[in-house]
Amino acid sequence: MYSIVILGSGNVATHMFQAFQSSKTCAVIQVYNHNKSSLLKFENSVSITTDISALEPADLYLICLKDDVIESIAKQIKAKTGIIAHTSGNQSLLTSPKNSGVFYPLQTFSKTSELDYSTIPFCLEANSEENLSLLKSIALSISQHQYEISTAQRQTLHLAAVFVCNFTNHLYAIGEDICLQENIPFDILKALIKETSDKVQSQSPSEMQTGPAVRNDEKTITNHLKQLNSKDYKAIYNLMTNSILQKHDKL
Repeated sequence: MYSIVILGSGNVATHMFQAFQSSKTCAVIQVYNHNKSSLLKFENSVSITTDISALEPADLYLICLKDDVIESIAKQIKAKTGIIAHTSGNQSLLTSPKNSGVFYPLQTFSKTSELDYSTIPFCLEANSEENLSLLKSIALSISQHQYEISTAQRQTLHLAAVFVCNFTNHLYAIGEDICLQENIPFDILKALIKETSDKVQSQSPSEMQTGPAVRNDEKTITNHLKQLNSKDYKAIYNLMTNSILQKHDKL
């Protein structure tokens, strides 16, 4: 049984805790955070602490904290054994711990959303083959999808993820706002959202592009811009339209 200490109590930490709860070969033995109130949700299931010097011996110390503090927190972990790994998509592999690694789950995490952890791809990196092997075994206990990924590759994936997830979700929010302005239920768009998402599971997004921009339908584009009463939305519409036109050689 692999023992794990989770550092953090936010979205990623909460989901990693839940994922390991269902593992037959891993057990979270402790959760750390500097804010005790944020640890209360864990206290009935596992040992909690706000004292980083009181961390228990473990096979893996998993830092699920914002990038700005990862390195300083890692330096404070006085582990004689065990891998110190973080879950960041952008942070480099830590150089200070004797045993360091990356355990990056490429997924969007919200505390209120239920996830099938077995489908999440885990991008792994370590400073030795032995440590990488251990991270692979731990990842295998919760998911069948694991990849040995370098820091440069992981940072590229993180950049791509911002486009396909964070930016896309912001466009959903804009679409919702546009609907609300005319008292139209956003639910009407959900079948379209699902179909668009389903298509990219088996086909190239570039090949599946539809809409007025890829058709170079100038009349529709002009009408859309007239309808928009937000300068920001007009700018985004123009930027996205021009990008599609350029990608599909319509300019």
